[in-house]
Amino acid sequence: MRAILIWGALVMVAGVPVAVAATSPLLAWRDPAYIAAGFAGVVAMVLLLLQPLLAGGYLPGLSATRERRVHGWIGGTLVAAVVLHVAGLWVTSPPDVIDALLFASPTPFSAWGVIAMWGVFASAILVVLRHKLRLRPTQWRLGHTTLGVVIVLGSVVHALLIEGTMGMASKAVLCALVLAATLKLVIDLRHRLLRAKAGDPP
Repeated sequence: MRAILIWGALVMVAGVPVAVAATSPLLAWRDPAYIAAGFAGVVAMVLLLLQPLLAGGYLPGLSATRERRVHGWIGGTLVAAVVLHVAGLWVTSPPDVIDALLFASPTPFSAWGVIAMWGVFASAILVVLRHKLRLRPTQWRLGHTTLGVVIVLGSVVHALLIEGTMGMASKAVLCALVLAATLKLVIDLRHRLLRAKAGDPP
């Protein structure tokens, strides 16, 4: 019953922002590229909630191996969602995207979005080059987690500053849960690291 409740709550938290965005009046008369970009951004925020839950082993019914595998799949999907988000905005208004990439945009949310975007790309590159860089497990966790925190903070601020299709209430709840899950993961990883240094079992 506990597992059913957790998965049910997760589906609802993920589905409500998407449903609100799909029925938003802000989509009226918008071209397909803008709509696709907007939905890609919403999907990316939902995926950001899943990543720390999987990394921390907080979702019931999944083995550690499956959690790592799904975490990797979602990471790849997140990269694709970010690319689609930026590409759609580029088709809609190239000058605005250029200003954002150069941190010259007059809208504050653009800079936070760009920071989160580069964090996503850097994290993906780190995953691809993990074995070539010969990182020790502690170094890997520190680097990957640090980039994850950058991605989450940038994405949350970016989302909250935009008056977009997701709706303020559903967006605020989703962002709060993403922050809470990430904070929980960081605290737990720190405790594991301290136990490992002390020689106790993780």
